[in-house]
Amino acid sequence: MKIQLIRSATLRLEYAGRKVLIDPYLAAKHSRPSYTGKSPNPLIELPFPAEQVIAGVEVVVISHLHSDHFDPTAQSLLPKHLPVLCQPGDESTIKAKGFTHVTPVEDHLVWQGIKVTRTAGQHGGEDVLQEMGTVSGFVFQAQGEPTIYWVGDTIWYPPVQAVIERVQPEIIITHSSGAVWGKGTLIVMDAAQTMEVCRAAPYSTVIAVHLDSLDHGTVTRHELRAHAEATGIGPERLLIPADGEVLSFG
Repeated sequence: MKIQLIRSATLRLEYAGRKVLIDPYLAAKHSRPSYTGKSPNPLIELPFPAEQVIAGVEVVVISHLHSDHFDPTAQSLLPKHLPVLCQPGDESTIKAKGFTHVTPVEDHLVWQGIKVTRTAGQHGGEDVLQEMGTVSGFVFQAQGEPTIYWVGDTIWYPPVQAVIERVQPEIIITHSSGAVWGKGTLIVMDAAQTMEVCRAAPYSTVIAVHLDSLDHGTVTRHELRAHAEATGIGPERLLIPADGEVLSFG
């Protein structure tokens, strides 16, 4: 099994013999609006051409419809016949973009031998939830493969801990940029909350992504690593991949 960070929250999985694309954000550097007034987004280019990112993909999983998780470039480049899995309520918008095989994951389903289970997320504090809308994470399970819990765009809150305790995933993928909205409300995990995940899952490998790519992030890769080391969580427990890096697991 392989996990490749593309950029931000965009991932490619090679899992149970299938190629999975997660939250495709394929825009060119500085081609999208700023979230804070600091800089146009994304802050950096893709590590390789967008056409290479989507090459060979067999299914797309979209956690929610914010533009940094399913952007116009991805909507244009992805073949419209590809199967798309999403959270309930997003399917009509995705179909309106021309995609013909869109399936909402109400609770769980099995696609090509991979069990995909949707999990809850909270995209910030109470003051921004109405604006942020509903978001989801997903658990991936397949025979002979480690269980993956992709947490998605959420802060650390009790339902995330409950999934960890119930599923006991070998791998947990967090969005750890400490992105903020409005008057500085945290909308994804920051360094301290990522450490909470590590403490709640001492036998899991945590992979932190969604870093160094958007102008509303407040935590860099370097800062996250320093925070982890200061709290006794080493690089064998918390992986912080570079854009384009491939992580392989037995």
